[in-house]
Amino acid sequence: MSDALEILLTNDDGIDAAGIRALYDALSAHANVTVVAPVDDQSATGRSISHEVDVIDHELGYAVDGTPADCVVAGLAELGPFPDLVVSGCNEGANLGEYVLGRSGTVSAAVEAAFFDVPAIATSMFVPIEDGPVSAVEFESEDFEEATRVTSFLAEHALEAGVFEHAAYLNVNVPLAGDEPASIELTRPSKRYEMDAERDGDIVRLKDRVWESMDPEIIPDPEGTDRRAVAEGRISVSPLAAPHSTNHHEILESLVAEYEASVGVSSR
Repeated sequence: MSDALEILLTNDDGIDAAGIRALYDALSAHANVTVVAPVDDQSATGRSISHEVDVIDHELGYAVDGTPADCVVAGLAELGPFPDLVVSGCNEGANLGEYVLGRSGTVSAAVEAAFFDVPAIATSMFVPIEDGPVSAVEFESEDFEEATRVTSFLAEHALEAGVFEHAAYLNVNVPLAGDEPASIELTRPSKRYEMDAERDGDIVRLKDRVWESMDPEIIPDPEGTDRRAVAEGRISVSPLAAPHSTNHHEILESLVAEYEASVGVSSR
């Protein structure tokens, strides 16, 4: 790069997580990176926002006692410098499928940036574990080599190439680093949804069952989806839009007219 990019880096695992440190080290080789990230784990907070947050100076930038969306607003509106790009991650665990887009703190940070008209990249890493939560896994910086390699490349080249003229943000999911770099597939979010609930006395346990069938030999997600690409060992890049668009159609127009007639609304 001739002129160093300004990047705002955040996450939802917390400012001391291994994933954000790995991205900070990689991105800092080619950009000016300011970290504004949560004090602690804020996974699955979506775009939850706070009215007031404490800010703590940190060796990487700023630790915010709030959500990833709080961090983006605080970073872009006040703590700045105003960046060319927002990067969120690297999340310790994948963020795959349509239903995750509004739930994930990692992805929601990218969506929040889109409302500021700042392009963004959300990067997450698929961790294939049989039992227990991803949070129980101890990660080393080398585990994120796949994530840092592709995110650094996209951060360095996507703006100039015009990628963000057609996408508000990129949702990037990578496999754990292997012996060789993984290939990339441009994908769409999977539509699969298998949330379940089971009552045990006064407790209802919620379970996301899509993770029970990530075996590439049997995964039901179709070709071209983010979930299948990652399960088969490829990097998934989904170019996505924000905010949500409307779908105007004649049936709803007729229903609205019927309502207005039934309650006596005068013609406009």
